[in-house]
Amino acid sequence: MVTTIGVIGPSDLVTSTSRIVAALRGVEVVPLRYRRETDTPRVMAEAPPSVDAWLFTGVVPYQIAAAHDLLDRPAAHVEYTGATLMRALVQLLREGQDVTSMSIDVLAQAQVHETLEEVGLPTADVRVLPYRRGLGADEVIAFHREAGATVAVTCLRSAYEKLRTERTTIRLAPSVHSVRAAVNSLLLVHDALRSDDARIALGLVEIAPEGEQALRREAGSLGGSVIRYDDKRYLVVATRGPLEQATASFTELGMLTRLKEEFGPVRIGFGIGGSGTETEALARRALGRAKTAGRTAAVVSLRNDIDLILAGGAAPRALQRTKLQLLAQRAGLSKATLERLQELVHATPEGLTTRTVADHLGIQPRTARRVLNRLERAGLADATGTQIGTGSGRPLVVYRVHL
Repeated sequence: MVTTIGVIGPSDLVTSTSRIVAALRGVEVVPLRYRRETDTPRVMAEAPPSVDAWLFTGVVPYQIAAAHDLLDRPAAHVEYTGATLMRALVQLLREGQDVTSMSIDVLAQAQVHETLEEVGLPTADVRVLPYRRGLGADEVIAFHREAGATVAVTCLRSAYEKLRTERTTIRLAPSVHSVRAAVNSLLLVHDALRSDDARIALGLVEIAPEGEQALRREAGSLGGSVIRYDDKRYLVVATRGPLEQATASFTELGMLTRLKEEFGPVRIGFGIGGSGTETEALARRALGRAKTAGRTAAVVSLRNDIDLILAGGAAPRALQRTKLQLLAQRAGLSKATLERLQELVHATPEGLTTRTVADHLGIQPRTARRVLNRLERAGLADATGTQIGTGSGRPLVVYRVHL
């Protein structure tokens, strides 16, 4: 299946970025060019409805689109890295320019200093204006003028057009590696959201930016990968099986406590639905519930309005009780009942019905129905189909039980 990506940015960067994206298999490109960053909303409004995802050539148009609530489908922007700055430095040195006196916008100061120090260049006369939300061309131009440096290095075309008539100015362009990395992340998000596999789980995580690498390590224990979702959140793409196992059947999440201890408040919302769109909506709902649950909280949202709050891995309750005790309390059933149901689950891989539960537990069918309903409300059972019973009665619902 082909994914159509709308590439948004100034004409020259859209052309170079589109060339890189179009070379990837299974991708079609729709170039969406503007003259100024403020034209971003208009360009997006004129895009054909066939566009599946947005790729911005820089963070500024991406944030403009976010501010106008236009990120209605998977979106990403190309990162300007130290390698991008290094390429600009080489060009300036070839031209005989003085690279010890520079003003640089959008890039982070630590990133700039690290890049310069790696090649033995001084940083005393280098001024940096890191990107922040709302940063526009007028402020960028004013920064470079006030800095009074010999060379201005900018990421904005509109700033470049103004400054190049006043001083030596070079405009940064994203590297091939940065474009490919952005597209790969974008395709992963799009494929996850488009999939109809009910086992896909999506998690939205709010955590301090410095916690990104730790989050990536923790996500590995869930069998998942991490993608930047927007400027505030990260997306964890996983599957239900490993997530369910890592959380002891959605009862506790050890990474919650570890991340909190190192990086402060963290909120996590996992969604598991029957389609990609539903799963993303459930992840948003789960994150909303986590925000109401406390400064540090995790919630798993399932279908049928089921929201499960996960305890941190070091919570006393989780340490003092066994997994089955926790699940029994959640479902409102006895531990002994769950132990017997575990036996039935292992012996009946095709799924349970009210009849098999009634026969195994020695209870009436209506009582077995209540047991299965309680398991479903607790997020421990899913209805997967029906089974034609004997006689003229209604088909029996088949449940997949997670114990």
